Amino acid sequence: MADPATEAFLAHRNLLFTVAYQLLGSAADAEDVLQETWLRWVGVDLAAVRDQRAYLVRITTRQALMRLRALGRRKESYVGPWLPEPLLTTPDVAEDVELADSVSMAMLLVLETLGPAERAVFVLREVFDLGYDEIAEAVGKSPAAVRQIAHRARSHVAARRPRGAVSPAATRDALEAFRRAAETGDLRELLDVLAPDVVFLGDGGGVVQAVLSPVSGAQEVARLLAAGLGNLAAGTLEAAQVNGFPALILRRGGEVDTVVAVRVDDGLVTGLYAVRNPEKLSRLDEATALCR
Repeated sequence: MADPATEAFLAHRNLLFTVAYQLLGSAADAEDVLQETWLRWVGVDLAAVRDQRAYLVRITTRQALMRLRALGRRKESYVGPWLPEPLLTTPDVAEDVELADSVSMAMLLVLETLGPAERAVFVLREVFDLGYDEIAEAVGKSPAAVRQIAHRARSHVAARRPRGAVSPAATRDALEAFRRAAETGDLRELLDVLAPDVVFLGDGGGVVQAVLSPVSGAQEVARLLAAGLGNLAAGTLEAAQVNGFPALILRRGGEVDTVVAVRVDDGLVTGLYAVRNPEKLSRLDEATALCR
């Protein structure tokens, strides 16, 4: 039988992982944060802890903030666009539209535009609905300061966030049409499923070939896709559940080559996020599934 500390940690582990992942955009870093959280948690006198969930969230948030600031320095020298590490997610995440939208590639990129403290406050308040006093303890600021940060972060995100929550069902339909067009490389079929203002981002991390700047506009993105995905003789496109929404995984020689997360609005593809950096694909298996 597990001891009380282990039981409490395991009971809240999925929540803690989700908090860390939303702050960091990396499953690998989130797992490291959970390990650091555990090491600190086992040294705590549980008899003195009034709310174990809040205490664990506080440890996780502080560890994630420390790592987030270090990652920010690394991202300054990153080659090309930086995209979050794609995360395989379970069907129950997709059914929770708010949670799915909060871990989507599009939203995680919006969160990237916030400072560390703003990002933490926004995630804890808007996604997990924590109280201001609880958040204040987690980020080491006063409740009044947290309220101001939350207001500022909400305004910032509202001005940049995707157009609105998208149902996974609507995304699946558009994704299937996109998949058929991508497999044939037919320019006309691609143009039929791409929104006029579609944006394509590619992340190779300077390790593998990828576009080094965003590509926008249906014509430009369609040409890029027709050239890059038109010949799949040596590979396969398979559907998957990534970051709460349907996505495509391109395999070559049985190995994951690219994960393409798709943003759909009004039945058309408005965002394509292609992760090719091998370091971000190495953990792409069911063990990394995000649960609630």
